[in-house]
Amino acid sequence: MKMSSFRILCIAVSLLPIAAAQEVIPLYPRAAPGSPTETYPEKQFFSKVWNTDVVTNVTRPTLTLFKPSPELKNGTAIVICPGGGFMALSIASEGTDVAKYLAARGVTAFVLKYRLAHTGDDATQEFATLIADLSKFEVLLHNTEPLSVADGLAAVTYVRQHASEWGISPDRVGIIGFSAGGAVTAEVATRYAPEGRPAFVAPIYAGGVLQDAPVPADAPPMFIAAATDDSLGLAPQSVALYQKWFAAHKSVELHMYAKGGHGFGMHAQNIPTDHWIDRFADWLQLEGFLNK
Repeated sequence: MKMSSFRILCIAVSLLPIAAAQEVIPLYPRAAPGSPTETYPEKQFFSKVWNTDVVTNVTRPTLTLFKPSPELKNGTAIVICPGGGFMALSIASEGTDVAKYLAARGVTAFVLKYRLAHTGDDATQEFATLIADLSKFEVLLHNTEPLSVADGLAAVTYVRQHASEWGISPDRVGIIGFSAGGAVTAEVATRYAPEGRPAFVAPIYAGGVLQDAPVPADAPPMFIAAATDDSLGLAPQSVALYQKWFAAHKSVELHMYAKGGHGFGMHAQNIPTDHWIDRFADWLQLEGFLNK
């Protein structure tokens, strides 16, 4: 399972021009709809609790664009929703690292910073405390999740509406999300308007999946990945989502790994979850989204 030095070097070289080609796009022209005026600043730092870079206190949602090289661009685009319990965004492992991988395969990628709950100095530590008290966490979800979902819906619609600016097809815009971002993705999969229909959806170890939401008649194909030993106990929700799509006779693929825990994202653990994104790329190829 260990990646060779040659392969690591090749990937690193291929990503150099991509990393430099970033553009930050405001999702809304003015303040985000439905939110009170906020005065606290967005924050980015390295979390020792999660061992990764995180973003917190997002009040003005944005899309960070990662362009593929012209010779690789295939007309497909994806909105990426990092996770973090609606209190933070795991911006590298579940955001920019995913964008770089997909851009290297011709996909135009947009990392979404969606609205989050207001937190203090270390949101990841606050999350560890709050998740132990589910009643308080549910209050946070009630107040914050609808805003995050609204941003996910708006992001897909925005990319579709502006597709010609980036040379992509409005009918090839999908969405992927992790954990809380996976919940946003699952909601987008069932609540989109015609102008915001995603071409494909990929909730990865998603939580908060609505059990009663009907599967749309024109539901997009779905890719799901999670680990059986998910430390937050979310594995059954991925299975339930698969069964929901399957029962509605919609295209769906599920990868349930024996080990990997919660939040494996692009972290290398020298176990099969290291390659979930390769399986996602295989699936995109199968569905025709990596073809020019």
